Amino acid sequence: MWVDSTSVPINPDKKKLLSEVAMVFRSFAGTWPRRVSRISVRVFGGIFGGALRLSGTTAILLSAPLMFGLPTVVPAQTTVAFEVGSRAGAFSVAVAEAASGDSSVEDFYRETNYAPIWTADDQAGRRRALLAVLSKAGAHGLPIRRYDPSRLIAAFRAARTEGDRGRLDVMMTLAMLDYARDVQTGVLVPGDVASGIVRNVPVRDRSGNLAAFVASDPTTFLDALPPGSQAYAQLMKARLDLEALSAGKGWGPEVAAKSLKPADTGPAVLQLRDRLVAMQYLPRSATASYDASVQKAVQAFQADHGLEADGIAGQGTIAEINVSPVKRLQSVLVAMERERWMNFDRGDRYIWVNLTDFTAKIIDKGKVTFATRSVIGKNTPDRQSPEFSDEMEYMAVNPTWNVPRSITTREYLPQMQKDPNAVGQLKLFDSRGRAVARGNINFNAYTARNFPFSMKELPSRNNALGLVKFMFPNPYNIYLHDTPTKSLFRREVRAFSHGCIRLGDPFDFAYALLAPQSADPKAEFQAVLATGKETHIMLKKPVPVHLVYFTAYPSDKGKMEYRRDVYGRDAAIFRALSDAGVVPGEQQG
Repeated sequence: MWVDSTSVPINPDKKKLLSEVAMVFRSFAGTWPRRVSRISVRVFGGIFGGALRLSGTTAILLSAPLMFGLPTVVPAQTTVAFEVGSRAGAFSVAVAEAASGDSSVEDFYRETNYAPIWTADDQAGRRRALLAVLSKAGAHGLPIRRYDPSRLIAAFRAARTEGDRGRLDVMMTLAMLDYARDVQTGVLVPGDVASGIVRNVPVRDRSGNLAAFVASDPTTFLDALPPGSQAYAQLMKARLDLEALSAGKGWGPEVAAKSLKPADTGPAVLQLRDRLVAMQYLPRSATASYDASVQKAVQAFQADHGLEADGIAGQGTIAEINVSPVKRLQSVLVAMERERWMNFDRGDRYIWVNLTDFTAKIIDKGKVTFATRSVIGKNTPDRQSPEFSDEMEYMAVNPTWNVPRSITTREYLPQMQKDPNAVGQLKLFDSRGRAVARGNINFNAYTARNFPFSMKELPSRNNALGLVKFMFPNPYNIYLHDTPTKSLFRREVRAFSHGCIRLGDPFDFAYALLAPQSADPKAEFQAVLATGKETHIMLKKPVPVHLVYFTAYPSDKGKMEYRRDVYGRDAAIFRALSDAGVVPGEQQG
C-alpha cells in the first residue's frame, strides 16, 4: 500500500545517492507511526530502479545496479516512494493519516504507540457509552449531525480492513472530543458572535479530555461533561416542554388587541383568558370578562416576564403574552449555550447581574438574599454593558469620578467648545495631575485626538457615581455604582448608562456585602461616608461577580422566567447556533 511519495533533487555523484535517499526517508519517517513493521523504499529515475529495505535510518541496498555502483545517469529529479507493510502498520498508518488534521489527537495516538481506543474487541463498553450520549445530544440543543451516531455505526459495520478500522477509531475519537467540547463549554465562541460578550470560557484541553476519558469509566466521564447546575437541568426540562408545545397547538390563538384592562369584555378577553390558562397562570375558567381572576393571572405573568406587575394588559404585556412557544424555545436553547459558557464553580456567594432583568442580586448557596433594580448600558454599540465574570475586591465610598477619555472627547469637549463653562461640575487636569482653569484653555484649538486634559468629578452627593461604587478591576472599566438620577429606576426598561451598572439601593447592597465581615455593617459604612473623603473598604473575601444576559432562566424557586432581548444578542446567538447545525426539536434517529 503506497502511502506517500515526493520528488527530491539527487546529486549526480552516485556515492551520495544512498545517503540522500536515507535523508528523504528520515524526513518522512518522523511523521509515521512506530508500529510500522516494514517499510520498502523504491527509487525511480534514469536507467536504474531499485528497492531499499529500511529500519530506522539504516538502509540495506537491495538493487544490484545501485549496490555495485554501476555507471548510470541520475536525473536532477528522482521520485522516492515508500511502501508500508504489515497488518499493525496498516492500522497505524490509517490512524496517523486520519488524525493528521488534529494535533491533539495525532499526538495522543503517537504517544500511546497507536493503540486503538474504540475498535478493539474489549472496547465495546466505550463504544456503547459514546453512542448512548451521542444519541441524546439533541436533548442538549446541540448540532447533532456533527457527531451523528448512525454514521459511526454505519462505518463500523462497513469496516473490512485494518485501514478501515484505524480510520473508524479516529472518527470516534473526533466525535467524542467534539461532543465533549460542545456539551461542556459550548458550540460557539462567544466573542465571535457579539463583541459585547467578553466572557472567558473554560474550554478544556482536548488532549486532557482524551487522556481523562481513556483513564476513566466511559459512562461516568461522559455523563459528567454537561453543566451540573440546577439551572441547566431546568432549562433542559423547559426545552422538552416547549418542543412538545411547538409540535402541537401551542398556547392557542394570539390576543387580537393592543391593550386590555379590568372590566373589558369581548373576543380578545377570551383569547387572553385562554392563553393564560394554557400557560398555567389561570385555572380553567368560563369567565367572559377581564375580572379579578384574570387580573391576578396577568400580574403573575408580568412578574415572571420582567414587566410592571399592575395587572393591566398593556401593549408590552400583550406583546409578551403573544410570544410563541417556538420563540421561547429559541431563548431556552440560547440560555443552555450560555450556561455551557459558564460551566465553572460560581462560588457559594456571588453577585448576579442579569442585564436583561435590570437587577443586581446577591446569591448565597443558590438562594437570592438581596436584590435591587439596576440601570444598564444604553443600547448603542459603544455603550452596551459587556458580559464577563470577575471578583469584587472593594467598595469606594465618596468616590471621585475619573471621566473616561471616550466620554471626555466625544461628549464633553464638543459642549465646552460651544460653552467653556459647560459641565462645570467637572474639573480639568493636565498630564501631571495639576488642576487647570477653564479660562486658560482654548477648547476650539483641540480635537478628540489631541485634547491633552483629563476630567474628574470630585466626591459629592451629585457626583455621577453617587456616594459609593463597587469595584472589580477589569479591562473594560465596568463597575457597579450609586447614582443621583433615581427617577430612571421607575422605568420598566432601564438601559441608559454609558456601560456601568447603576444600583437602585446601593447602600443596602453595601451593607449586605459587608455583613459577613462586620458586626454592624451599616454603622461601619455610614461612619466612612460621613467623612466625605474618598475611602476604600476592602472585602476580606472577594466576591465573584457575574454580568450575564439571560432572556430565559429559572427562578430560585425553579419556575421559568423570560425577558426581552434588549441588545439583540440572543437573536445573534440563535442564528449562529442555527448556522452550526442546531435545529429546535430535532432528535437523533
